[in-house]
Amino acid sequence: MTKQAIIERTVKAINQLPEDKAEEISDFADFVSKRYEENQLTQGIQKLTADSVVFDFLNDEEELYSVADLKEVYNG
Repeated sequence: MTKQAIIERTVKAINQLPEDKAEEISDFADFVSKRYEENQLTQGIQKLTADSVVFDFLNDEEELYSVADLKEVYNG
């Protein structure tokens, strides 16, 4: 089903409902839209962070400690 067909079917169903129920559907659509926008923003920030070279200097840093430096080893 195409997006346009889904929209038309939804509008037809909303037109058959009382005003208060139509308003509930409108509120739900707003909620879904905002959640989608927030998800897109989060994914964009994650991509920017992953592609960033800001912390690349940490890859060149020598290891200061090793397993041999441990006084006690916890396996839990």
